[in-house]
Amino acid sequence: MSRPSARGLPAALGLLLVLTTGLVAADPAAAAVPDPASTVNTLIGSSNSGETFPGAVAPFGMVAWSPENTRGDQARTPEPGGYAYDAARIRGFSLTHLSGTGCAGASGDVPFLPIPGTVTSSPTSDTTDATYASNFSHANETATAGYYRVGLASGVNVELTASTRTGSGRFTYPTGQAATMLVRTSNSEVGSSAATTTIDAANRTISGSVTSGNFCGYINQIGRRSYYTLYFHAVFDKAFTSTGTWKNGTVTGGSTSSSGGTTYGTDGWPVRGQGSGGYVTFDTSGGTTVTARVGISYVSAANAQANLTSENPAGTSFDTMRTRAKDAWNAALNRIEISGGTAAQNTTFYTALYHSLLHPNVFSDVNGQYTGMDQAVHQVSSGQSAQYANFSGWDVYRSQLQLVTLLRPDIGSDIAQSLLNQANQNNGVWDRWTHNQGGTHVMTGDPAHAALPSIYAFGGTAFNSSAALTSMLNAATTVTADDLSRNGWNVMVVGERPSLDQYLSKGYVPTNGNAWGGAGETLEDVSADFALSQLAQRLGNTGAASTFLQRAQNWRNVFHPTRLYIQDRNSDGSWPAGDPAGDSGFAEGSSAQYTWMIPFNARGLFDAMGGNASAVSRLDSFFHNSDGSWSLSGGGGTKSDLANEPSIGVPWLYNFAGQPYKTQQTVRQVVNTLWNSGTGGIPGQDDLGAMSAWYVWAALGVYPLTPGRAELLLGSPLFTSAVVHRSSGQNLTINGVGAATNSPYVQSLKVNGATSTKAWLPESFVTGGGTVDFTLGTTANTGWGSAAADAPPSFNGAPAATNLALNKPTTSDSNCNTNESSAKAVNGTVNGGTSDKWCSTGASKWWRVDLGATTAIKTVTVRHAGAGGESTSWNTRDFDLQVSTDGTNWTTVVQARGNTASVTTHTLTASTRYVRLNVITAEQGTGGAARIYEVEVYA
Repeated sequence: MSRPSARGLPAALGLLLVLTTGLVAADPAAAAVPDPASTVNTLIGSSNSGETFPGAVAPFGMVAWSPENTRGDQARTPEPGGYAYDAARIRGFSLTHLSGTGCAGASGDVPFLPIPGTVTSSPTSDTTDATYASNFSHANETATAGYYRVGLASGVNVELTASTRTGSGRFTYPTGQAATMLVRTSNSEVGSSAATTTIDAANRTISGSVTSGNFCGYINQIGRRSYYTLYFHAVFDKAFTSTGTWKNGTVTGGSTSSSGGTTYGTDGWPVRGQGSGGYVTFDTSGGTTVTARVGISYVSAANAQANLTSENPAGTSFDTMRTRAKDAWNAALNRIEISGGTAAQNTTFYTALYHSLLHPNVFSDVNGQYTGMDQAVHQVSSGQSAQYANFSGWDVYRSQLQLVTLLRPDIGSDIAQSLLNQANQNNGVWDRWTHNQGGTHVMTGDPAHAALPSIYAFGGTAFNSSAALTSMLNAATTVTADDLSRNGWNVMVVGERPSLDQYLSKGYVPTNGNAWGGAGETLEDVSADFALSQLAQRLGNTGAASTFLQRAQNWRNVFHPTRLYIQDRNSDGSWPAGDPAGDSGFAEGSSAQYTWMIPFNARGLFDAMGGNASAVSRLDSFFHNSDGSWSLSGGGGTKSDLANEPSIGVPWLYNFAGQPYKTQQTVRQVVNTLWNSGTGGIPGQDDLGAMSAWYVWAALGVYPLTPGRAELLLGSPLFTSAVVHRSSGQNLTINGVGAATNSPYVQSLKVNGATSTKAWLPESFVTGGGTVDFTLGTTANTGWGSAAADAPPSFNGAPAATNLALNKPTTSDSNCNTNESSAKAVNGTVNGGTSDKWCSTGASKWWRVDLGATTAIKTVTVRHAGAGGESTSWNTRDFDLQVSTDGTNWTTVVQARGNTASVTTHTLTASTRYVRLNVITAEQGTGGAARIYEVEVYA
């Protein structure tokens, strides 16, 4: 979601030699992995700004019981996610966490802290975490899938495990001291507006609630609010010998209830010295080990208790729950069985897969209830197993949701239905970053519109897809008050599609729009539009499919025709000074980095750049320094940044340019150098599994580049064998003969037994299953996959395969200049400079094309001044389209009035030989010159 620390690659040159010459032998192959959960190291990503958490959680679990450590500031978490590897002091173990977020405020609710001794002062007054916190050593810490243990310097040993909606904790206190448990109810990661704690000594329970939110609230005032309440119910196996509570600076011994949140300060952080909680001291006469069972709910206290009773009932031992958690993770991780990797590669792979399967989180209770975005209690929809929450849209639409749905189409379907439910409860708005039942508006674009079509393409079809499509089409075409607002700018703009009015009228979001970067927002919107076109096509809505496929080509409106970069554009169509290394117009990236982000039409992008040779030269420069060494992260705005989402699809683009061996080389370089099995083994924030999912795809040797589609682009597998077991029954087998660390190059390929040179796999491979056999080597086979027919499909938006007007005879009333003749409007390009158009200043300003024979036509596309890089103030305002079979008698079939767009597409039904454009008002003002860059006619 946000920027990691800059990270260089000092070993890049040596590793380049490894890849290109094979001078370093492959590591010894490991056997097939029988127990993948045991290979997981949940500390991976806890340094290097990965922002992961190491605690106990089940797949997609509501409960994530994990440590909150501290650098000595009660109000500031050391990292989002609550844990930083270099912060050697723990202030509690919270019940909820999100993995890899860029903003603080991702839950961290209800920290429990076991302490030896008694409470002598208010924990809230301990603003520097000097008293109610403990040092710890990583040498006395265990972190793996479903289980976390740490020995605190205070002498307490803490063990945690979890089911979906509950947690179990085992706390062993030192002998000879009081055994006390603090419940810091109000101390969510970035505070709370309310909290309650109730102690019931007779039943050995502590229960309560916390009302919080405030995600990214320290960035913008709009985030400084609460939007969820979490209820908890904890049952202990030891009697309480004493109780107490605190509020702010006051401790009340013997009390059994307290209330009060931290509130949110003017800086967006919790106010130091405010808050409430409770504590108990246990009777340890029968032993110093205390076990807790905790259930949570976002609906009610009763539901929290019901969740506990259902998943973790009385009498269930800690070890039983730990075994169940490990079994759940083995079931999830064994969806992909790998063999042939080293121990370190196995750990890296399965930890990445683990991180990919943490989110979104189950949000409904065992009775099917959940709190919706309208703050009302709802029941899961018919056919829906669970409601899911926590959708980091800008991140996960690129890789993670496709992986989840590949493995579990049923869960993918539930996630899609969950997003639709949220939109229905949110006045039809598909918020781009939802946290629990709140919309946070964080980041850019309209990612749900890219995500749902991808889920559907990967087989997650068991949701109300027709209702979802209707809702998304409405959101993408109806301008709301929030779309017109700059409230929350820049990171948290409230509109689902900021400046949608201008996107619809101009074909792009301009520099003075409401988005966090107009050019970047335009690219996000066109990817969403393309994905919508694919879902519409699958659901039989061909009109919407055509419209949104055309809209997806709006990226051309922010592609500078001579600088050949995506860049910001002014509202009047003019271009500000461009800097490829600059981030003006973009979120968390530069012009050079975003220019490649046209995942559905790489062919069109490469053609606009001047062809394959130009595109490859630029890709080479993007990934390398001038001396040939790699530049994969931290190299500045003109270089790639494979530690953040805008660049992660770029290594796969060589497949479109006839040089797939460079995709194989580049992806493997990223896998080998930016990822590893250490705590810094994720190159940047993991963003709820988006980056880890990229690694899983890369290690398998395939990647789902195009939103709304299920084709897989090919790299090369890291493992000799990988078998993907889909819950829907299909198996995808990927064999890599000769696979090794330094052997990334495809020598030959078979798909279902047939030799193939294509650098991609069709959607049918995903939906139907199959086997792909790679033969790999240490030397590049530059011929494999190099033919134009081997390139993956691009979607250029043409409603039909052939432009019937292309290079056909034309006439016009007159031309402004001899080099701006009528023929320029059918030469197939708008990128030849500002003279690449028909221009006329004549009185009547008409233009026509002879198709050569009478033909049935359905669509005419006109590319006006703005499409060629000129001011949009020169776009044709009023015009008619006419047809004729004889060139004499004309019928008007389209009357366009008040147009401001740079590209207009007109649907009609006609049988004609001639098409004529009659210009009525040539420009937006009073000027008289018609400027038409291209007229395209399709059957």
